Amino acid sequence: MKIARTLFNGGLALYTMLFFAFIYIPLVLIAVYSFNANPVNMMSWSGFTTDWYAQVFGFKTAVSESALYIESTDQLLAAVFNSLKIAVSTTVISTVLGTAMAIALHRFNFLGKRFYQVAMFMPMLMPDIVLGIALLIFFVSAGIQLGLMTIIIGQCTFLTSYVFIVVAARLSGMDRTLENASADLGANEWMTFRRVVLPQLMPGILGGALLAFIISMDDLVITYFIAGVDVTTLPMFIFAMLRRGIKPEINAIAVMMLTFSFLVASLGLYLRSRQK
Repeated sequence: MKIARTLFNGGLALYTMLFFAFIYIPLVLIAVYSFNANPVNMMSWSGFTTDWYAQVFGFKTAVSESALYIESTDQLLAAVFNSLKIAVSTTVISTVLGTAMAIALHRFNFLGKRFYQVAMFMPMLMPDIVLGIALLIFFVSAGIQLGLMTIIIGQCTFLTSYVFIVVAARLSGMDRTLENASADLGANEWMTFRRVVLPQLMPGILGGALLAFIISMDDLVITYFIAGVDVTTLPMFIFAMLRRGIKPEINAIAVMMLTFSFLVASLGLYLRSRQK
């Protein structure tokens, strides 16, 4: 029995190490290759350089005359700006809608409650390509011109579900005795919500908002269908670059996106720890 337990624990430890290696080794390789001076073969190390990061921001480097550099830094910056505008807008809207829906479904009983609970999970379970095509057909049928507004509306349809799940999980673990105590002390419903419920909900709201922001910044499939021809987001810009071959600048952009995601996640953990 002891030998079997030892073998099981050893196998579990090995599986854990392989799992994390499978996830993180490609990220480490991207970070390493983003500093490789070889502009043609990424697998062949030719020395350390930061030229590819300089290229992303439009600075002149030794490889500026190469056919591999980004053709237009202005296009890249415009794509980043579009992604940020969309992410901020969708985060605010989906956080408000998802939080309100989570509170309504958790605290009140009404006709069709079970249907709404199931409906909130459907955008997450639906394949992205199906949702993207459905949104495209809807916007075209309604005569709505594709652009930033359609991207914001389309992303809110599924990001609201993510916020809803995070906030609903927070609600299920809350102690309602504090609300009863607030009512006993003479506070009305609005004051109880603002001074008791909302502070307890804030970690879940912040977690859902940050999750929605990151997903919005990274979304490609759904955005690709409903973006139109005049709007390009950062994932769409990178995808267009990949179609012309893997360029060294792509590794640099990927590392910067990874760093940005890490900073946002760290901010979320910090804010959550402040709420405890």
